[in-house]
Amino acid sequence: MKKVILGLSALCLVAFTSCKDNAESKIKSENVAEAAQRDANSGNFPTIEFNETVHDFGSIPNGIPVSTVFTYKNVGKSPLVVSNIKSTCGCTVPSDWTKEVAPGETGEFKVEFNGKGNGNQVSKTITLTTNTEQGTETVEIKAFVEVDPNAPKQKAGSATINPVGSSNSPTPLMQNTATKTSTQPGHEGHNHN
Repeated sequence: MKKVILGLSALCLVAFTSCKDNAESKIKSENVAEAAQRDANSGNFPTIEFNETVHDFGSIPNGIPVSTVFTYKNVGKSPLVVSNIKSTCGCTVPSDWTKEVAPGETGEFKVEFNGKGNGNQVSKTITLTTNTEQGTETVEIKAFVEVDPNAPKQKAGSATINPVGSSNSPTPLMQNTATKTSTQPGHEGHNHN
């Protein structure tokens, strides 16, 4: 029995050694060099630092565009690339951004906001697609949009409750005649449907 176990062990050793040799012969030296370069640079991502991550416009008139400029600095060790900037809705438009920023240098982008609402606090997020470790970075704008003094007054919604089994109603449930002007918070005054 010992001879059988010893024989199987020797056979397994030969099989594993031959598999190892075949695997080693399949490794390409250029892939090893590329992996070593990638591992050496893995800690060298660019790092973005903003002058502010939240800009509050304060109280703004309804429908009057306002703008601000966000400044960012590359505090990392490799070049920063900002490939895209987008916002959560069409009322916030980012533009004119610095696409490549060397280590230690600064870049910027402008954000224009055309707020519409009825005396509401709104906030919008702007997302930058970058080559930082996270892949995206975000900043935010806020504003209190004043009521438009020239806007027509809207009637408040009304509800009628009919008693269960009442002959005045086709269905014995509450009827709601209120109108909804927006489907998303912060989008008062306009609808994105």
